[in-house]
Amino acid sequence: MSRTITRRGLLTAGAAAAGSTLFAGCDRLYEGLSMRPLLDFGQLTSLRAHRVLLAAQPLAREYTLADISPDFPPNGTEMPNGASYFELMISQFANWRFKVDGLVRNELSLSLDEIKKLPARTQVTQHSCDEGWSAIGQWTGVPLGHLLGMAGLAPEARYIVLHCLDEMEQGAFYYESIDLFDAFHPQTILAYGMNG
Repeated sequence: MSRTITRRGLLTAGAAAAGSTLFAGCDRLYEGLSMRPLLDFGQLTSLRAHRVLLAAQPLAREYTLADISPDFPPNGTEMPNGASYFELMISQFANWRFKVDGLVRNELSLSLDEIKKLPARTQVTQHSCDEGWSAIGQWTGVPLGHLLGMAGLAPEARYIVLHCLDEMEQGAFYYESIDLFDAFHPQTILAYGMNG
């Protein structure tokens, strides 16, 4: 089935995206209770427009091994600061655990070896960084949906929040969130391997 994008539909989606972009990153405005409903509406409208436009499409184009970028910049920090990362590094990550908690029925705490024993997917996709660069790599990992299925999400769960060891400020670690549409997409993986 072919989905035709009309001029009217494109203008509507563009207006929704522009409206949400206008208010993106306005933390001070968002903190004011009077602006919160408007900002929430803009974010929801933008999300709905993206979902309509991408409903029948994969999230990312898949490439061939020949397309892998010769150079792949590190995303974030190559050597995070902080005692917790240093302790993991000197033990060769023997004590590292991937934790799934929050709105789940079964909290998970898995070692890297345990993760590698789960069903895996390998794909060659492009990484587009928020910093403005992109590169193509081959990724291997467990579909995030499989891990979330093991944990058993609560019905009220709407987003997945991922925390990392990149300390942005003292005690404040980088994190990112995705909605369940993206979390359960087969291309969304918890990658543990890159380029073999």
